[in-house]
Amino acid sequence: MIFRRLAVPLVGVAASLSLVVPPGSAQAAPGETQAVQSRQQGGPAKVPVAEGYGGAVATVDLDASKAALAILRQGGNAMDAAVAGAATLGVTEPYSAGLAGGGFLVYYDAKRRRVTSIDGREKAPQAMTETSLQENGAPIPFNDAVTSGLSVGVPGSVAQWELALRRYGTVSLKQALKPAAEVAEHGFTVDQTFYDQTVLNAARFADFTSTAALYLPNGAPPPVGSTFRNPDLAATYRELGRRGGDWLYKGRLGDEIVATVKAPPLKPGSTRVVRPGLMRTSDLRAYRALEREPAKVSYNGLEVYGMAPPSSGGSTVGEALNILEALPKVGLHEYLEASRLAFADRNVFVGDADYVDVPLEELLSDGFAKERACLIGDFAMPHPASAGSPDGSYTGCQFEGNSVTPTPDGPDKPEGPETTHLVVADRWGNVAAYNITIEQTGGSGIVVPGRGILLNNELTDFTFGPAPGDPNLPAPGKRPRSSMAPTIVLKDGRPLLAVGSPGGATIITTVLQILVNRFEFGMTLPAALAAPRASQRNIRDTQAEQAFVDRYGLELNAKGHTFVAAPGPPAGELGAATALEFLGRGKVQAVAEPTRRGGGSALVLSSRP
Repeated sequence: MIFRRLAVPLVGVAASLSLVVPPGSAQAAPGETQAVQSRQQGGPAKVPVAEGYGGAVATVDLDASKAALAILRQGGNAMDAAVAGAATLGVTEPYSAGLAGGGFLVYYDAKRRRVTSIDGREKAPQAMTETSLQENGAPIPFNDAVTSGLSVGVPGSVAQWELALRRYGTVSLKQALKPAAEVAEHGFTVDQTFYDQTVLNAARFADFTSTAALYLPNGAPPPVGSTFRNPDLAATYRELGRRGGDWLYKGRLGDEIVATVKAPPLKPGSTRVVRPGLMRTSDLRAYRALEREPAKVSYNGLEVYGMAPPSSGGSTVGEALNILEALPKVGLHEYLEASRLAFADRNVFVGDADYVDVPLEELLSDGFAKERACLIGDFAMPHPASAGSPDGSYTGCQFEGNSVTPTPDGPDKPEGPETTHLVVADRWGNVAAYNITIEQTGGSGIVVPGRGILLNNELTDFTFGPAPGDPNLPAPGKRPRSSMAPTIVLKDGRPLLAVGSPGGATIITTVLQILVNRFEFGMTLPAALAAPRASQRNIRDTQAEQAFVDRYGLELNAKGHTFVAAPGPPAGELGAATALEFLGRGKVQAVAEPTRRGGGSALVLSSRP
């Protein structure tokens, strides 16, 4: 791999990696395979880096990684394994993923030698309008909207799984769901992350009878080290495997979801105001997962594929990469400024392309990127940066750092910090990068009685308004804008790398920074994931992990950048990425986080060719 000339010395980059782990935590050398305690106490430890042959998996969770690997071992392909892993994450990471949520999947099909994507994003009910998230002409308080039936979007995961398996898989939905059903029935060991997330949600979980019964046994979060079982979800998965997606979209399961959305099972005596939802069974019947052309940019001789609208992940990562490629040098200052500009454009132009005119081709054009790159000088731009004009008429410049007229300031729109991401590669060279979500940590907080399913709160990803002209305002059947950015990178038409992360709007900057670390700064993939992160999203103060500020704060302060702590939960962390890279001669390196969100799990099918 040939890397560009660095704007920061490699010794500085390498030195920064020693600061990845918060003070007081165990540290590992960059790229070192570090064992992390397994969910199954006394069982095999999960490790964040694995190299081998025949197939590879990386998720945040050992059980999910093992489920996906088992499908590969049985002869399934990457798509089969991705569905199995996602369904298992719905058991072990239920506050981030589940069958009542949605997601985006980018897939390299080795037989056809092409990249495609499958959109399983949740949709607004037909009864939702531009003002549904407002009250008396003002936006509903965000936290009130989250914990409600009003926030629940029409779920897309099951339709996405069926479409993915039908077009690219080799196993049935029943086979793909079997590992998840077994984990739900037999249980998993509660780890610190699961416990902490339950504690975070305990107050609202306690207000719903079905949620409290499942996640607050004996009135409290299940303790670390205990075994957590979800027999209702096990039965739901098995019935779904037998009956297929129609059971949700046209049958009894869907009826029960709609009934729960319309009348959430509030605990008697609760004082919480919980707004009922707008979903009808007709909304479920009308839902379709869609195969879409991915967003694509060429970057330093590589082809980078991501999600097109309604996700802003592919367009924003792609635009930022184009801007960086147009610059004479690339360092952390340039990374932050390119991200700032790309987010300015994202916020003005990107929404559900079935409802608004998204100028995607121009946003990803080299001409537009060069025009935007002209604004990047030696100092941080005035806040906020204004959107550009992706109109096809562009002028060049000499990188003088032109002035910029800012748009009116406004708060960074809230977006759920959760989600989860997995990557899978198989023996035939197929690759899946898959983001799945129920939005906020714990979704809406509402469990469907007797089914073990947490409902999403995806509709809070819409702009609440009033905001005339905003491309992300609600509308009947519209999909809210997402930041999910599952990404696959090709070199000479073959897969080189796949990556993605949770983190709400910080997903985009996490993926972008990993790519910059890998391809601009020359880090190995494990080091690129482990390095400290910062997230500039056209906001006044860049959100950053403490290790990033410790290493780069003074240098970047001198260039006009200011920093605030990265938001939680957990406080101070940005993302929880998973990735893989093809090393040549059939060898694959799977990589997960060494420490963030408790560390992830990387597995390979065989250590030998």
